[in-house]
Amino acid sequence: MPISIDRFDDEPDDVLDLQEGTQPYRVLQFLARNDDQAFTQTEIHEATDIKRGSVGAVLSRLEDRGLVRHRGRYWAIAEDDRLASFAAQAGASSASTTDDYEK
Repeated sequence: MPISIDRFDDEPDDVLDLQEGTQPYRVLQFLARNDDQAFTQTEIHEATDIKRGSVGAVLSRLEDRGLVRHRGRYWAIAEDDRLASFAAQAGASSASTTDDYEK
């Protein structure tokens, strides 16, 4: 989908540029909601329903962008200023989803 030239020219370079619902978005959303823990690729696969074979590629691309980090088998969200608003958004969307079920 194209964007306006004004948005192209004015958008800061540090914008995450992740589309909601994509695999990278879903992985970051999961890790942001659980920012106090680190997970294996299998655990991320099970939590996000992303195909097991795709999780590793997604994590590698996110690591290249500095958005996730890993040590050994475990992966966690990175400590990056760009992720602060993303984490707040992920928390807000999970809270609103939870609220719907508690009624």
